[in-house]
Amino acid sequence: MVEIAPDAAIDAVRAAVESWEGVTTHNHRFGGVEFRLGRRELGHLHRTIADLPFPRQVRDELVAAGRARPHHILPESGWVTVPMRTAADVENVIELFRHNYDRRPRT
Repeated sequence: MVEIAPDAAIDAVRAAVESWEGVTTHNHRFGGVEFRLGRRELGHLHRTIADLPFPRQVRDELVAAGRARPHHILPESGWVTVPMRTAADVENVIELFRHNYDRRPRT
């Protein structure tokens, strides 16, 4: 697999997620960029990873399917960490953000 530059990965995810109605972009408190729908965080990006919150059952399914890893800091939570090193990784990240977007109430 061919690796993608970190800035290109972030730009691709940003372009997709920012295009969805109601999504706003913010600086994340631990660095990187955070996406929100209303007051709810859809997830955030660091240089080569994305962190996204899910209900624990969904998180377990994503980890079992190999689409995500337990969160790098909070492995027992519903959060997941997803690499963004290849074009396929970036597509996966965008799909996971869309999953969060579609399931979240617009508050």
